[in-house]
Amino acid sequence: MSLKTPIKDYGFVVGQLLLFLAYVVPLQLYKIQLPEWLCYSGLFILGVFVLFGIVALLQLNTKLSPFPSPVASGKLITNGAFRMSRHPIYTALLFSGFGYALYVSSLYKVLITGILLLLFYYKSVYEEILLIQKYPDYYNYKQRTRRFI
Repeated sequence: MSLKTPIKDYGFVVGQLLLFLAYVVPLQLYKIQLPEWLCYSGLFILGVFVLFGIVALLQLNTKLSPFPSPVASGKLITNGAFRMSRHPIYTALLFSGFGYALYVSSLYKVLITGILLLLFYYKSVYEEILLIQKYPDYYNYKQRTRRFI
């Protein structure tokens, strides 16, 4: 991360934290009844994407930052979890949130996950502008790898 973190970076992180907090609030907007198999498929999705996120975290190791601006000492990673998604941690958080929402049959958590999807989309667009500036090979990587899965 550079010495001066742009204010826009803080805005994305604060928005993300607020949505994470909103997600854990035990609010129920509307009682939905999902079939048992669908609830348990949510648990499966949660498990798969928690593992996917752990792989991405291990790949980033000490280069992990909540801010979209690339860390100064970072390097472009295009293998492992990053081969499947340009933003595997965002992907893991989104699918884990959706999977858990299915498991607990929470429309509220599905809505928060949908809003988080919008935030991660715009955060990733901003982040990719910075990544292309820092890593000339990022453009080619972007052409062959999906943003999320």
